[in-house]
Amino acid sequence: MLFIDEAYALAPEGSNNDFGQEAIDTLLKRMEDSRDRLVVIVAGYSDQMSRFIAANPGLQSRFNKYFYFDHYKPHELLKIFEKICQQNHFKLAEKSKQVLLKKFTELYTNRDQNFGNGRLVRNIFEKTIERQANRLVKNSRISKEMMMTIMPEDIS
Repeated sequence: MLFIDEAYALAPEGSNNDFGQEAIDTLLKRMEDSRDRLVVIVAGYSDQMSRFIAANPGLQSRFNKYFYFDHYKPHELLKIFEKICQQNHFKLAEKSKQVLLKKFTELYTNRDQNFGNGRLVRNIFEKTIERQANRLVKNSRISKEMMMTIMPEDIS
């Protein structure tokens, strides 16, 4: 099984002189030669994936099953954030959850075709931890509890 995320990067718009087309040609040959043993899954944003599939007639005939996934809703984004916190041994203050839900609702409402879902949540988590560290460094008495709790002011 071969999974290619952001497969559209192999067929960049307006690019005639790169190795993307060579990679596509090699992929198509391998898919044909190993069609009974090889499963290829490509993923990416819908518009860009349409360009990728159109880059070669062989792609159009070989990729004939499509799945479309909706963006995560704000409360689902919050659940992802909570899971990342749990995995990293952080906990959210109750008010922090409210601030995050408001932030995710705003981002979701104003999303565009590049809305990042899980990547967006991970980036916000990383910035939050950075802000928390900057907040705590100013405090001379830091407890383990303080280090593990994300406060509303930590959320950017």
